[in-house]
Amino acid sequence: MKKIKKRRKKNRAKGIFLILLLLIATTASFFYFYLLSFSEGKSEKSPPVISKSGDPVNILIMGVDIGGIESDNEPKRTDTIILMNYNPKNKKINIVSIPRDTRVVINNNWQKINNAHAIDGVNGLINSVENLLKVNINYYAKLNFKGFRSLVDSVGGIDMEIAQNMYYDDASQNLHINFKKGEKVHLDGKKAEEFFRWRKNNDGTGLAEGDLGRIKNQHLFIEKFIAKVKSPSTIARLPIMLSTLPKYVETNMEPNDMVKYAYNFLRVEKSDMQIRTLKGEAKYIGKISYFIYDENGNRDIISMFRGGTSESSYNINEEDIKVEILNGTNVNGLAATIGKKMKAKGFSNVSVGNTNQSKESKIIASGLDKKTLKSISKELGIKNVENSSLRDRGRFVKVIIGEDFKK
Repeated sequence: MKKIKKRRKKNRAKGIFLILLLLIATTASFFYFYLLSFSEGKSEKSPPVISKSGDPVNILIMGVDIGGIESDNEPKRTDTIILMNYNPKNKKINIVSIPRDTRVVINNNWQKINNAHAIDGVNGLINSVENLLKVNINYYAKLNFKGFRSLVDSVGGIDMEIAQNMYYDDASQNLHINFKKGEKVHLDGKKAEEFFRWRKNNDGTGLAEGDLGRIKNQHLFIEKFIAKVKSPSTIARLPIMLSTLPKYVETNMEPNDMVKYAYNFLRVEKSDMQIRTLKGEAKYIGKISYFIYDENGNRDIISMFRGGTSESSYNINEEDIKVEILNGTNVNGLAATIGKKMKAKGFSNVSVGNTNQSKESKIIASGLDKKTLKSISKELGIKNVENSSLRDRGRFVKVIIGEDFKK
């Protein structure tokens, strides 16, 4: 009798081991094909800004407008903008939400930051965030409305306690939100989208802080989602989750980097992860409601996105920047002279040439922080500086020498 029981225990142990082995093998297979599908369908619109091994990385996460299901190909505003920083040295993650009404300059006009993607695509939003916060963005991930639902469904949904009544209907988007204060609900993908988007009720009541209040609700959801992803119960769903991502997520991250960072993120303790919102104030300017970013009030937060450095020491490697000097005057050799000056300052990738006659000197740049641009502007004595949305060209500086240039 004892031998039979021992045999049963051994068989049961073998059975559990085989199930785990099968699960690992299946997950590995899914993960392999997942990476292949990401490599094949990956957008090349915005090349990554490669960081040195062990350096912190910044990842911009954007959720495009959920409305307009019938017009998937039309340019869309960003409904959610999140910047995430991972520091491998202290194994900490910092997440900051950027309000969609944040006032920024887009193509020389003051606009809300959520218009940047609709106007200039991913590159436009990356440049807007970099210029606003004076940080470099290494990678981005863009998720559409279908992907959000599928991602939540792939982990089995999220349990959420409702803190306030949520009643809202929008027939044009087939959106009907109906949550009662105090109830605990299980949010599948569709319900999660409703919770994530809600800001006010049909009668005008709702969150006193408007979009900032909506962001607080989103943070509650994000915390629960991360906890669910890291829970043992989600391991069996990992193949489903991985097979979902390539269909709906656009990113410039290489497959091997995805594996590395995903593994590291899952190992970060809850106490080492902070989720916050940019500090500022809501303000009407010209009858338009904006969120005004408070640069001084955000210094501690933003310093973390610079690897813990101060604004005065923040810089990028000049050797990685392409510099093009174009002579728009009748003075021969002027571009070459300025090119030598730039090389002396550490810019090794410098090319020179001629361009059409130009009265005004100009600096056009992409992927550079304001401090570096200011330094170049001061060095050359050119005050006219523009930020380009041509992110696909990487980090570059184009200097057009005009007739107003002073040697």
